[in-house]
Amino acid sequence: MTAIMLTRINDSRNMARFYKLDVQPTLFGEWSFVKEWGRIGRAGTVRVETHQTRGSADLALASNWVRRLKKGYR
Repeated sequence: MTAIMLTRINDSRNMARFYKLDVQPTLFGEWSFVKEWGRIGRAGTVRVETHQTRGSADLALASNWVRRLKKGYR
């Protein structure tokens, strides 16, 4: 799966944010759901959640994707 890159830009509020979502395999046969967010053009904050199956990692990604879309990311 390709990483999902979302942005939220509002010039009147000086807002330029990004949110990156990705699912990657680990070295131990599990799956990692990786989230990175921050201001566009700067290093972001990264959080990794480990899941036993690809399916549960994909569900976590889809859940976060929907949540970000509701907050105005595109």
